[in-house]
Amino acid sequence: MYRHIMIATDGSELSMQAVAHGVALAQALDAKVTAITVTTPSHVLAVDLALLTDTPEAYKVRTAALAAKYLGKVEEVAAASAVRCDLVDVEHDQPYRAIVDTADKKGCDLIVMASHGRRGLAAVVLGSETVKVLTHSTIPVLVCRPLPGTDSLFGRFNTLTVL
Repeated sequence: MYRHIMIATDGSELSMQAVAHGVALAQALDAKVTAITVTTPSHVLAVDLALLTDTPEAYKVRTAALAAKYLGKVEEVAAASAVRCDLVDVEHDQPYRAIVDTADKKGCDLIVMASHGRRGLAAVVLGSETVKVLTHSTIPVLVCRPLPGTDSLFGRFNTLTVL
Protein backbone atom coordinates (compact mmCIF):
# COMPACT_ATOMS: atom_id res chain seq x y z
CA MET A 1 0.00 0.00 0.00
CA TYR A 2 1.71 3.24 1.09
CA ARG A 3 5.48 3.07 1.58
CA HIS A 4 6.47 6.75 1.85
CA ILE A 5 4.09 9.23 3.47
CA MET A 6 4.56 13.00 3.36
CA ILE A 7 3.10 14.82 6.36
CA ALA A 8 2.65 18.59 6.08
CA THR A 9 2.73 20.70 9.23
CA ASP A 10 2.39 24.38 10.02
CA GLY A 11 2.99 23.84 13.73
CA SER A 12 -0.66 24.35 14.68
CA GLU A 13 -2.46 22.04 17.09
CA LEU A 14 -4.64 20.85 14.23
CA SER A 15 -1.68 19.98 12.01
CA MET A 16 -0.03 18.16 14.92
CA GLN A 17 -3.15 16.02 15.18
CA ALA A 18 -2.67 15.14 11.50
CA VAL A 19 0.99 14.38 12.28
CA ALA A 20 -0.10 11.90 14.95
CA HIS A 21 -2.52 10.30 12.52
CA GLY A 22 0.04 10.14 9.69
CA VAL A 23 2.74 8.67 11.92
CA ALA A 24 0.31 6.06 13.28
CA LEU A 25 -0.60 5.12 9.70
CA ALA A 26 3.09 4.91 8.76
CA GLN A 27 3.75 2.69 11.78
CA ALA A 28 0.88 0.37 10.87
CA LEU A 29 2.11 0.09 7.27
CA ASP A 30 5.82 0.01 8.10
CA ALA A 31 6.20 3.09 5.92
CA LYS A 32 8.70 5.93 5.95
CA VAL A 33 7.65 9.54 6.68
CA THR A 34 8.88 12.80 5.26
CA ALA A 35 7.66 15.79 7.26
CA ILE A 36 7.48 19.16 5.54
CA THR A 37 6.93 22.70 6.67
CA VAL A 38 6.83 25.58 4.23
CA THR A 39 8.02 29.10 4.98
CA THR A 40 7.02 31.95 2.74
CA PRO A 41 9.85 34.30 1.73
CA SER A 42 10.30 37.67 3.38
CA HIS A 43 8.35 40.45 1.66
CA VAL A 44 8.60 44.21 1.89
CA LEU A 45 4.80 44.48 1.85
CA ALA A 46 2.96 42.16 4.20
CA VAL A 47 -0.36 41.80 6.00
CA ASP A 48 1.25 40.42 9.18
CA LEU A 49 2.66 43.37 11.14
CA ALA A 50 5.37 41.18 12.68
CA LEU A 51 6.79 40.69 9.20
CA LEU A 52 7.12 44.44 8.72
CA THR A 53 9.38 44.84 11.75
CA ASP A 54 11.82 42.13 10.67
CA THR A 55 14.77 42.73 8.44
CA PRO A 56 15.11 39.98 5.82
CA GLU A 57 17.92 38.47 7.90
CA ALA A 58 15.92 38.57 11.14
CA TYR A 59 12.92 37.08 9.33
CA LYS A 60 15.04 34.16 8.08
CA VAL A 61 16.38 33.50 11.58
CA ARG A 62 12.90 33.66 13.13
CA THR A 63 11.26 31.43 10.52
CA ALA A 64 14.13 28.93 10.57
CA ALA A 65 13.71 28.60 14.34
CA LEU A 66 9.95 28.06 13.96
CA ALA A 67 10.45 25.48 11.21
CA ALA A 68 12.99 23.61 13.35
CA LYS A 69 10.53 23.66 16.26
CA TYR A 70 7.64 22.34 14.13
CA LEU A 71 9.74 19.64 12.49
CA GLY A 72 11.30 18.71 15.83
CA LYS A 73 7.85 17.91 17.17
CA VAL A 74 7.19 15.62 14.19
CA GLU A 75 10.54 13.95 14.72
CA GLU A 76 9.64 13.28 18.37
CA VAL A 77 6.28 11.71 17.45
CA ALA A 78 7.91 9.56 14.76
CA ALA A 79 10.75 8.45 17.06
CA ALA A 80 8.28 7.49 19.79
CA SER A 81 6.57 5.23 17.24
CA ALA A 82 9.83 3.89 15.75
CA VAL A 83 8.95 5.37 12.35
CA ARG A 84 11.73 6.48 10.00
CA CYS A 85 11.40 10.21 9.40
CA ASP A 86 13.09 12.78 7.15
CA LEU A 87 12.57 16.49 7.75
CA VAL A 88 12.20 19.12 5.04
CA ASP A 89 11.90 22.89 5.40
CA VAL A 90 11.10 24.62 2.12
CA GLU A 91 10.88 28.33 1.37
CA HIS A 92 8.24 29.04 -1.29
CA ASP A 93 5.64 31.71 -2.10
CA GLN A 94 3.01 29.01 -2.61
CA PRO A 95 3.00 26.43 0.20
CA TYR A 96 0.71 24.04 -1.68
CA ARG A 97 3.10 23.99 -4.64
CA ALA A 98 6.07 23.28 -2.35
CA ILE A 99 4.19 20.38 -0.74
CA VAL A 100 3.12 18.83 -4.06
CA ASP A 101 6.53 19.32 -5.73
CA THR A 102 8.46 17.97 -2.75
CA ALA A 103 6.18 14.93 -2.48
CA ASP A 104 6.85 14.19 -6.15
CA LYS A 105 10.60 14.78 -5.84
CA LYS A 106 10.90 12.57 -2.73
CA GLY A 107 8.83 9.75 -4.24
CA CYS A 108 6.03 9.95 -1.68
CA ASP A 109 2.89 7.95 -2.40
CA LEU A 110 0.55 9.70 0.06
CA ILE A 111 0.26 13.21 1.49
CA VAL A 112 -1.30 13.63 4.95
CA MET A 113 -2.39 17.06 6.12
CA ALA A 114 -4.99 18.80 8.25
CA SER A 115 -7.90 20.91 7.15
CA HIS A 116 -9.06 23.87 9.20
CA GLY A 117 -12.55 23.33 7.82
CA ARG A 118 -13.24 26.92 6.81
CA ARG A 119 -16.49 27.30 4.96
CA GLY A 120 -18.31 29.98 3.02
CA LEU A 121 -16.74 33.40 2.61
CA ALA A 122 -13.84 32.61 4.96
CA ALA A 123 -12.78 29.74 2.69
CA VAL A 124 -12.99 31.96 -0.39
CA VAL A 125 -11.14 34.91 1.14
CA LEU A 126 -8.50 32.98 3.08
CA GLY A 127 -8.12 30.15 0.61
CA SER A 128 -7.00 26.75 1.69
CA GLU A 129 -3.62 25.18 1.17
CA THR A 130 -5.27 21.79 1.71
CA VAL A 131 -7.76 22.37 -1.10
CA LYS A 132 -4.94 23.54 -3.37
CA VAL A 133 -2.93 20.40 -2.57
CA LEU A 134 -6.03 18.27 -3.26
CA THR A 135 -6.58 19.89 -6.65
CA HIS A 136 -2.93 19.88 -7.77
CA SER A 137 -1.57 16.61 -6.40
CA THR A 138 -1.30 13.55 -8.60
CA ILE A 139 -0.91 11.26 -5.57
CA PRO A 140 -3.56 10.50 -2.94
CA VAL A 141 -4.13 13.04 -0.17
CA LEU A 142 -5.47 12.09 3.24
CA VAL A 143 -7.18 15.05 4.89
CA CYS A 144 -7.55 14.88 8.68
CA ARG A 145 -10.12 16.84 10.62
CA PRO A 146 -10.76 16.29 14.32
CA LEU A 147 -14.15 15.01 15.37
CA PRO A 148 -16.24 17.52 17.33
CA GLY A 149 -15.26 17.62 20.98
CA THR A 150 -11.75 16.20 20.56
CA ASP A 151 -9.13 18.75 21.51
CA SER A 152 -6.29 16.48 22.56
CA LEU A 153 -3.15 16.08 20.47
CA PHE A 154 -4.09 12.50 19.66
CA GLY A 155 -7.85 12.99 19.27
CA ARG A 156 -9.97 10.85 16.97
CA PHE A 157 -10.33 11.90 13.35
CA ASN A 158 -12.76 12.11 10.50
CA THR A 159 -10.69 11.39 7.43
CA LEU A 160 -11.33 11.75 3.76
CA THR A 161 -9.06 10.15 1.20
CA VAL A 162 -9.10 11.73 -2.20
CA LEU A 163 -7.60 9.67 -5.00
